[in-house]
Amino acid sequence: MLPLTKETAARVASALPQVARKRSKAGAAQFEKMPMPDPRQEDWRYVELGIDLSDAGLPDTPGAPMAPDAMIAPVIGEIAGRALSVDGITTEVEGEGLVRLATADDEAWSSAASAGVPAGLDRFAAAHHAFGTDGILVQVPAGRAVTAPYLFEVQAVTPGALVLPRLVVDAGEGSEVSVIVVYRSPDGVEVTAVPHVEVAAGTNAHVSVAVVQMWGDQTTAVAQHHHVAGRDAAMELAEAGIGGRFARMHLTMDLEGPGSDARVLGLYFGHHTQTLDYRAFVNHRAPNTTSDMFLKGAVGDRSRSVFTGLIRIERDAQKTLAHQTNRNLVLSEGAEAHSVPNLEILANDVRCGHGSAVGPLDAEQRYYLMSRGLDPAAADRLQVKGFFEEVLTRFRHQALEPPLRTAAMGKYAGIMERGRA
Repeated sequence: MLPLTKETAARVASALPQVARKRSKAGAAQFEKMPMPDPRQEDWRYVELGIDLSDAGLPDTPGAPMAPDAMIAPVIGEIAGRALSVDGITTEVEGEGLVRLATADDEAWSSAASAGVPAGLDRFAAAHHAFGTDGILVQVPAGRAVTAPYLFEVQAVTPGALVLPRLVVDAGEGSEVSVIVVYRSPDGVEVTAVPHVEVAAGTNAHVSVAVVQMWGDQTTAVAQHHHVAGRDAAMELAEAGIGGRFARMHLTMDLEGPGSDARVLGLYFGHHTQTLDYRAFVNHRAPNTTSDMFLKGAVGDRSRSVFTGLIRIERDAQKTLAHQTNRNLVLSEGAEAHSVPNLEILANDVRCGHGSAVGPLDAEQRYYLMSRGLDPAAADRLQVKGFFEEVLTRFRHQALEPPLRTAAMGKYAGIMERGRA
């Protein structure tokens, strides 16, 4: 593996198309001067990373891929195309519309860069700009509706590696496209992954992205998303957070065009000593825009969840309608859930609200279910199942519901079993 040095960054930049080198050099400059994030920073409150990016290396070749995914891929059905990324290097591409970013022409790169995660976001973003070499571009022409989803699987397999996959969705005017992203790594392998997902939805385009996060138990993952919507465009992001030692999603959605709409769904379940960290920012910058953020999570054992959400409504974004909801179950005494929703409203003709809840299972619901013949364990299990149904039924790809439900209830069963031991 290559060290994360100026020399490696220069080598990476020299292999990129000319239009992408500016992005790479800017990232290298930021990476050199930026420290690792600190919990004293507002955007990193409540978390201790326990790693230093300088200790990681950049794979120059992909490791051996994992066995085929037996959880998500078999249930999706027909797909429009698929791609596999191993250690940040695209190894397989099938289907119309998928383009390797590292070999894309200047015009495609220029379009793809329009919604990019800023290099100055943090040291992880800077590293991705400086050392990222590869990715997938899904470019949908104006007026094209792709009914079947694209499947993008990302694997991180090499111990000590910094893995930098990138997915860009560029949806033309009046187009429609959906993408399912699956993150995987083996248990017991210490690896750091920094995926970038960037979406540009043109006028009246509809873009749906579903992310299933199944990282291994020693993976540190910092996923960074930037989605931009044009006039009357609709964007949706649905994420299921299941794995990882530390798994973070930093999401920014910019509603730039009048009449645009953003939907954010989240389901997460922490066990053992996991930290699942969500920072979501929705910016309303035009009139008549709408957004709905709805996340539900549970934590058990000694795990921790963090949610910080911000809806910002600019002065010009009159007639905005925005909602933000985060609800959390705490299933063990040693578990923690932090929930901090925020509103920043600069316009004077809007409707918006937010809600947050953190607590244990409902004793009254348990009593009611027991009065109908269930024992306490079965009553609590039914409560947990019902808690997540409200999110699962909103996932656009209904085929994802059964495996995600099974994964969540499997985690709950493990937490209860360890609690009795």
